[in-house]
Amino acid sequence: MSLQRITDSLNALFASHAIVFWHDVDGEFSSTIDNLALDKVNLVRLDELPALKIKIDIERQPDSRWLLYSPQPEPDPNHDWLLDIRLRSKAFKADSTSILLDDLGLASQTLREHLKARAKFLRAKDRVERLKRLVVASDNADDLDRKMLAVLTRADQPELFSILQRLFAALINDGEVDLNTQPKLWQDIVANDLSEAFWQLAKIHLGYAEDEPSLRDLLFRILVTDFGRSLGGEPAESLKHFMLPDRNLAANASVFASRWRSDLAHYVSYNLITAVVGRDLELGLVLGDLSADDLSEVMTFEEVERCIISDLKDRILSGAGAAMDAVFTLIARRRDGHWANQILASANDVSRALAASYDALEAATHFLTLKTQYKDGFSFVSAEAGVTCYQTELFRFDQLYRHFNRATELVEPMGWAVLHELSQRIEATYSGWFIPQLSSAWAKVLEGDAGLLSTWQIPGVINQQHFFRKVVSPLSDDGAKRIYVIISDAFRFEVAEELVQVINSKSRLKAKLSSLLGVLPSYTGLGMASLLPHQTLAYKINSNLDLMADGKPVSSMEQRSAYLAGHAGVAVKAEDLLALGKDKGREFVRDRQLIYIYHDRIDLIGDKQSSETKTFEAAADTVTELTQLVSFIVNSLNGSNVLVTADHGFIYQESALEEADKSALAEKPEGTLRAKKRYLLGQGLGANDKAWSGNTALTAGTEPEGSLDFWVPKGANRFHFAGGARFVHGSAMPQEIIVPVIAVRESESVLAKTKPVSISLLGASNKVVTNTQRFEFIQNEAVSERVLPRSVVISLRDGDKPISNEQTVTFDSASQLLDERKRSLLLTVLSGTYDRNKDYYLIVRDASTKVEMLRVPLKVDLAFSNDF
Repeated sequence: MSLQRITDSLNALFASHAIVFWHDVDGEFSSTIDNLALDKVNLVRLDELPALKIKIDIERQPDSRWLLYSPQPEPDPNHDWLLDIRLRSKAFKADSTSILLDDLGLASQTLREHLKARAKFLRAKDRVERLKRLVVASDNADDLDRKMLAVLTRADQPELFSILQRLFAALINDGEVDLNTQPKLWQDIVANDLSEAFWQLAKIHLGYAEDEPSLRDLLFRILVTDFGRSLGGEPAESLKHFMLPDRNLAANASVFASRWRSDLAHYVSYNLITAVVGRDLELGLVLGDLSADDLSEVMTFEEVERCIISDLKDRILSGAGAAMDAVFTLIARRRDGHWANQILASANDVSRALAASYDALEAATHFLTLKTQYKDGFSFVSAEAGVTCYQTELFRFDQLYRHFNRATELVEPMGWAVLHELSQRIEATYSGWFIPQLSSAWAKVLEGDAGLLSTWQIPGVINQQHFFRKVVSPLSDDGAKRIYVIISDAFRFEVAEELVQVINSKSRLKAKLSSLLGVLPSYTGLGMASLLPHQTLAYKINSNLDLMADGKPVSSMEQRSAYLAGHAGVAVKAEDLLALGKDKGREFVRDRQLIYIYHDRIDLIGDKQSSETKTFEAAADTVTELTQLVSFIVNSLNGSNVLVTADHGFIYQESALEEADKSALAEKPEGTLRAKKRYLLGQGLGANDKAWSGNTALTAGTEPEGSLDFWVPKGANRFHFAGGARFVHGSAMPQEIIVPVIAVRESESVLAKTKPVSISLLGASNKVVTNTQRFEFIQNEAVSERVLPRSVVISLRDGDKPISNEQTVTFDSASQLLDERKRSLLLTVLSGTYDRNKDYYLIVRDASTKVEMLRVPLKVDLAFSNDF
């Protein structure tokens, strides 16, 4: 130790003590002590002056400072002539071990030999500095070793679990896992003589005590133990030799594995490593004999997730009837687990695909269950009954079909074939059963002398051409100063229903869905024109068949904007309005009473052969974009009256169409002015048995002299397939002509505010007596438009320190039955000694906000163990 370091240490002592004793037992500073630069300190050598003289000198100079140095050990108190002075002094030691004890703030001198044994570690100043931040005065030798291991591995906390996370992560290099490598972190542990301390930690906390221990073996034992403990039965014989032997300590392996995979900073290493371990274990052979029920609580390996998905898929295909409740329960449990976690799905391809797989399974289950309710097909006594039935329930077929296919689109990039059979079943049911059955039933209410085509009126449903007069104008009459009308191209009813759910999940906003009877043919030009304020609507018979409202052209957006100017209004593209931002946006609408906003995503994508297969992706984007647009209008433009509607809907199917889907016309009839896949427009077209026919004067309210005849193919057929045929519109199917209208209002009413569901713990037991214990919770109210689902994280804690694994549970039941709103979970308690008289806590926190929702005091008395 340098003289300067000694000088600094002594000066620090003299700042608070007048007398300092220094017993330099080995006499290593005897020849240099006179060189110390001590300020106004009397240096006395105890080996050169008698004790009495020293006592007299100190007593005569009470305000002086004294350094009493001796190259001898401190004398026995019974023979110490300076004991009275020593008792009011401070001792100083200059050997490196003593300095370390002092620097580290350690109280026990018994650690001197241990620190000497750790000389290799303590040689590095930066390691000592990091160790100082972890050490407390009461630490013993084991505590110091554990904290030295934390320093070497740069663990987040000085405890085994954090150390293991770092060591296992070190098995990965550039994304590649090598389980047989000796990572640099481990080499550092060995080089600093701490490997024995590490294995002792593993023995104490995990019961791992092998003659030839290794990181690879420890890793396998931890993961297989977690796998085996979570199984609903005994693990395979081929894995049992990997199970940690101490059943109580084995619980710690499950807690560690749970923390590792749920740690946002470390889950990537968990995913990579468990993939390799699962492969080396040949896990596929083990899982072949296990059902989804056996694996319901197993979160260890990704391959487990794929096994469960495959099993659930088979159940759904077999149509197990009432067993579908169990399917939904399993899906909910797995979504709360690690591999299909929605939080991780945004940044992880595997999790994204697994989460989408469960979305697909859920949609398929609802779809096929709905089909069983209509196994005999559909029958409507009137058009009114047909529209009501579609709006209340049948639209779910279209929505679930879209959700299923959108989910499978997210799975396809992984190259998995697990959903292939289910995709075939859903496609065959939708395109081969639902659409034909709906077409047949709908044809019966369209055709005939009293059919819808002869009247184009449905009681209680407003015709699209009356939208402004019967929907918009009443808002002005009620005092609305400014009205926003959003028109989204091809925004069909089932997509609108989803948007309503999203909007109503936001506080202050209330969305209500109704519908219009769309114009026929159901195409953009006629639909857009019919939504404008007008007294008359007519075609201009030219090459473009331009639409005229009150004698003015309104076929293009620019023309519609010019036309709306006469009604104190304006037309603008959605993206252009959003680009204005808050201040410029307010300036833009300030002098306008009527703002028509045109949004185009679904039709833009679907109406092109090159992109029509992305129709369902476009529908999902539309919900997102319209949500953002409505929020912008309400929050930035102070819009309090917003209407969202469409020009028409659409029909789409994933499978390629066949000749049977074509209402081929031998030749276009004379007088045809425009021919599309789903409609013909012209003059004097007559009739055709392959088409429904009529005139726009009836179906769109066009002036007699400005009206056109039309043909539209029956059912979901197409006149031709050129230019793409999966995405179509123009005819009279419900998906095309039931046009949604969403009225969005801002409200400060308490009834308009949303809140997440609340939950309660069931059962009166307040004691944990086994290392794995089940807890049951109930969702206090059903999920609705204003009561939102909630994910929570549940654990047992000592203060804020977790003493169990954490479990995520989502409460999202919309059932009015209490039994269907119950959720149970298993918590694994860390093995250890617990004070049976102390309160520990079951704590429930919101998964996103971390706000504590529930804190229940519990006693922990691990009198028993179990083998779950």
